[in-house]
Amino acid sequence: MRDSSDTRRFEQVMMPHLNAAYNLARWLTRNEQDAEDIVQESYLRAFKFFDGFRGEHGRAWLLGIVRNTCYTWRQKNQAHLHAAYDEDSADPEVQSAVMTEHGPESIATRHDDLRILKDALSKLPMEFREVVVLRDLEDFSYKEIAEIAEIPIGTVMSRLARGRKLLLAHLMQVKQGVYDGM
Repeated sequence: MRDSSDTRRFEQVMMPHLNAAYNLARWLTRNEQDAEDIVQESYLRAFKFFDGFRGEHGRAWLLGIVRNTCYTWRQKNQAHLHAAYDEDSADPEVQSAVMTEHGPESIATRHDDLRILKDALSKLPMEFREVVVLRDLEDFSYKEIAEIAEIPIGTVMSRLARGRKLLLAHLMQVKQGVYDGM
C-alpha cells in the first residue's frame, strides 16, 4: 500500500504530462476515446510501477508507457485501426490558435490546412508517425525518443527522416490535386 507522500510525488511528477500522454495516444490510435482509455491505462501502469522510476522528470518514462500501451492495444484491437480519424475533434490548443486569427476566410483556410496536415500525419505508418509526433509536436530529443520507443538513436533519425519525407509526399500530392482541380 502506498502512503500519501508517494501519491503526492506521483501527482507532482506525472500529472503535468497528461496532455502530452493524450496527444501521443491520440496520434497513435487516431481515435479520441481509445486515446483516453490508453492514457488511463498508462497512468494506472505508471502508478503501479512508480517505485521503479528514478528521477525528477517523468515525461519520457510516462510516454514510453503510453507508447507500449498503444502497441498492446493495437494488437488486441486490429479492427479499430482502419477507422477514420475524427477531423472535427482538433485539440483545444489547435482550435484556440485557429480562433485567434481574424476573419472567416483566414479561419476557414487555417482549418483546412490543419485538416490536411492531420490527415497526412494520420496516414503515416505507426512507426513513422510516432517519431514525427514525439519530435515535431512534443519536441523530444532524439535520445528521449530512442528511450521512449526503445530503439537506437540511428533508427529514430532514420524513421524521422522517412516519416517527414512520406508526410511531405502526401502533402505535395494533396497540393497537386488542389491545383489540378482548379
